Amino acid sequence: MLAKYDKLFPVNADFTGILSDVGTVIGGATPSKKRSEYYCSNGIGWITPRDLSNTSDKFIAHGADDITDEGYASCSAKLLPKGSVLFSSRAPIGYVAIATNEVATNQGFKSVVPKEEIGTAFVYCFLVRNKQRIADMGAGTTFPEVSGKMMKSVELAVPEQSLCAEFDVFAEPILKQQETLERENRDLAALRNALLPKLMSGEIDVSKIDLTQLNSHLGDY
Repeated sequence: MLAKYDKLFPVNADFTGILSDVGTVIGGATPSKKRSEYYCSNGIGWITPRDLSNTSDKFIAHGADDITDEGYASCSAKLLPKGSVLFSSRAPIGYVAIATNEVATNQGFKSVVPKEEIGTAFVYCFLVRNKQRIADMGAGTTFPEVSGKMMKSVELAVPEQSLCAEFDVFAEPILKQQETLERENRDLAALRNALLPKLMSGEIDVSKIDLTQLNSHLGDY
C-alpha cells in the first residue's frame, strides 16, 4: 500500500521546487526570561527544542512552559495553526513534530505551515526523511543552524496535487490514531504517577483485593 506513494518522496530525483512552494516557513522568538508575567502554566503553548528532546511523541501542544498573551505580544513569535510541522533548526537540527493546537515556538525552530492542497502528512514525512540533508546545510561558528532563508530554499520534488490529496486521505486516519494513542499514554502515565506514591505510602489499601479474580482469565491461555 505504501509503495504507491514512493513517488511522493523520490530519492536522488530531479528537484522541481523548494520547500516554500509547499508551505510557509515561520521562525520563533523568546519573551524576556526576566519578566515572570510573560510565562504561565496554562496559556499559549510555546515549544523549544528541549521539549522535543524529552519525548518521542509525534504530536505536541505544550512544552515545559506556556507564555501569556502579554509575553506573546512582547516578542516576534508567531502563532502556528494546528497541523503545522515544527522543525528544530539548531541545538540540534532535525527534531520534527506536529502541532495539535495553535502553538508558538522559540527561535530554535523553522516550522512549516503546509499549504492546504499539500497537507500536513506530506510535509511531515518529507522533513523526517530529509532532516539529515537539511542538517548538513547548517552553518555557524558556535553550533550549526539553519536560517529561514536556507529552510525556504530546501529543494524537493513538488508533488502532484492529486497524488498528494490521495496520500493525505490515506495518512489522516493513521495520524489521528497515533495522536489518540499518545494522548492515552500521557493520561495513563499521569494516573500512574498520581497513584504510585499513594500505594507506596499505604494511603490506598489494596490488601483486600482478590487478585485471583482479576487473573482468572489467564487460565484460558
